[in-house]
Amino acid sequence: MNTTSKEKVLTQTETMKVPLDLVWYAWTISDRVSEWFAPEAVVEPKEGGPFELYFEPGNTTGMNTKGCKITKLVDEKELQFTWKGPDQFADIMNMDNELTIVKVSFEEVDHETTKVIVEHTGFKSDENWSDAFKWHQMAWSGVLDSLKSVLEKGEGNLCCQPE
Repeated sequence: MNTTSKEKVLTQTETMKVPLDLVWYAWTISDRVSEWFAPEAVVEPKEGGPFELYFEPGNTTGMNTKGCKITKLVDEKELQFTWKGPDQFADIMNMDNELTIVKVSFEEVDHETTKVIVEHTGFKSDENWSDAFKWHQMAWSGVLDSLKSVLEKGEGNLCCQPE
């Protein structure tokens, strides 16, 4: 896995021994997203459709991405959506008019191997955002590890669970 951060763009890459279509479905079908990312997911794979994750099932007031939308969808190539950070960063990054953007790109390496690239943009450079950026570096690393694990071994680890 590679992690880079320059000019407040977070980029993480993971390659997995899984066909492209299965990786795509893992990101675009609600039931599959809930196997490796958040226990409750509402994903409608179309531009303008929801990309909502509920890290505490049933909690619609905290620890979720309620209201986030898919902004770009290119079948088996790219998924882009707005993003809300966890509750501890809500006051800096969860205002509806200033959400960050997550772009997930999918590349077929061969028929049984897929490369996933996550680019998270919109982080501001002031000091208040530093912890949010670091937290998301850790979180996206865990998310991609969980995706790889669930697809290759059938064992996902849901992200960002409350203690």
